[in-house]
Amino acid sequence: MSSNAPRHTALDALHRSLGATMTDFAGWDMPLRYGSERDEHLAVRTKAGLFDLSHMGEITVTGPGAAALLNYALVGNIASVGVGRARYTMICRADGGILDDLIVYRLQEQAYMVVANASNAQVVLDALTERADGFDAVVRDDRDAYALIAVQGPESPGILKSLTDADLDGLKYYAGLPGTVAGVPALIARTGYTGEDGFELFVDPADAEKLWQALTEAGAPAGLVPCGLSCRDTLRLEAGMPLYGHELSTSLTPFDAGLGRVVKFEKEGDFVGRETLTEAAALAEKNPPRVLVGLIAEGRRVPRAGYPVVVGGKVIGEVTSGAPSPTLGRPIAMAYVDAAHAAPGTAGVGVDIRGSHEPYEVVALPFYRRQK
Repeated sequence: MSSNAPRHTALDALHRSLGATMTDFAGWDMPLRYGSERDEHLAVRTKAGLFDLSHMGEITVTGPGAAALLNYALVGNIASVGVGRARYTMICRADGGILDDLIVYRLQEQAYMVVANASNAQVVLDALTERADGFDAVVRDDRDAYALIAVQGPESPGILKSLTDADLDGLKYYAGLPGTVAGVPALIARTGYTGEDGFELFVDPADAEKLWQALTEAGAPAGLVPCGLSCRDTLRLEAGMPLYGHELSTSLTPFDAGLGRVVKFEKEGDFVGRETLTEAAALAEKNPPRVLVGLIAEGRRVPRAGYPVVVGGKVIGEVTSGAPSPTLGRPIAMAYVDAAHAAPGTAGVGVDIRGSHEPYEVVALPFYRRQK
């Protein structure tokens, strides 16, 4: 077997039995869609969807120096995260470029789980391992220790409640607690990448199929459907959530990406990139970089990543993600544009789609916000 062969999740056979269209994503064979991606998208917005996210990269950091290591290695203040809570943060290079965006869960006083994007998991593991030098902490690759199943959408709390006695009502957004779901031990996290309420369940790969089937049965009366990566992308796009390799990259600092709020200069001690990011913050205040905005098409043509954004024939930015929006019924995009053209309602903005300048409306992100 060649080392280039895609990896398979514990649910691979199940996806195929459901007729999923599979695709290679970051070296994993993953379900792109099961039927209509539009139907899957709308199910998550109105009812519930079930996702296999086992390609994500789990890295455990333990020991008396775990908090200090993560404070040094990442831009956020991880030491201030309470046990049972999670935080969105980033890991940057010394030059401030974003290596990945992450969610860090504090499982115990001296134990954290860092969840990296599939495409960057090895990069993040290598960086944390290297940065651990001199800290009383152990960095462990736990990618094979977990399967990750997400249930997302307004009906997800009710579906999950029928399978667990864990206190879901008391579980806040960006928090996690150990529990049992359908008899399966799980870390139950109230996190997601869809813009809806929902949960991510970290379980032993050997238990993944049992849990998937239990969620499928419990969710059937509520309209839950299996969902692939295609609708996950349109859901996160509508919710204005960045995707690494599109809105985030090593050529951008968190300030360039409009996410400077994740950089915590007030935390004690040095951290990788502190010096460069201090300069980037000052520069962003004086001379704002390109701003990430939303674009809604006036016509039907769909913008794609890399397409130029134009005003009066002059390029003023670039599309980072684009797709038809099932919720809005029109094509949408996220794009970095010059600050002078970033205000919602800016006139004359278009996207160059194969030589034709298609009109677009500039809007503030996100395109979609769920009703609380």
